[in-house]
Amino acid sequence: MKVRLTKEPFDLHEALNYLLVPEAGAYVFFLGKVRSESRGRHVKKLIYEAYPEMAEAEMERIRKEALGRFPIIDMLIWHRYGELEVGEDTILIIASAGHRKEAFEACSWAIDEVKKRVPVWKREVTDEGTFWIEGDRAVHG
Repeated sequence: MKVRLTKEPFDLHEALNYLLVPEAGAYVFFLGKVRSESRGRHVKKLIYEAYPEMAEAEMERIRKEALGRFPIIDMLIWHRYGELEVGEDTILIIASAGHRKEAFEACSWAIDEVKKRVPVWKREVTDEGTFWIEGDRAVHG
């Protein structure tokens, strides 16, 4: 499954196996993690809420757009939701291509598009309270 919204931790070997082909000379991974600090606040955990059907449909659109925009062979996009502790995986994008440059460009573009377009909402639970994260803004609540 090349597009997945899941509560389960990622298996990087499983993910890579979806893309392995002899024509690919480059596999670029973007692996997002819950970090312990954000905007000067100590993060205890993240809570991702999602509209699963819409999120997976939009991730598939992004994947197909990437295949049309960049000379890559394939792409995988997985996103977690639910409560995630510091250090846990949040998002995985893998782009495969004949060469590294195309894979890096496609992977970078895809993470930006996922953050802009996919209906997954993030709350940070910190020592100072809970904050909804909207782009570069944190809204208390």
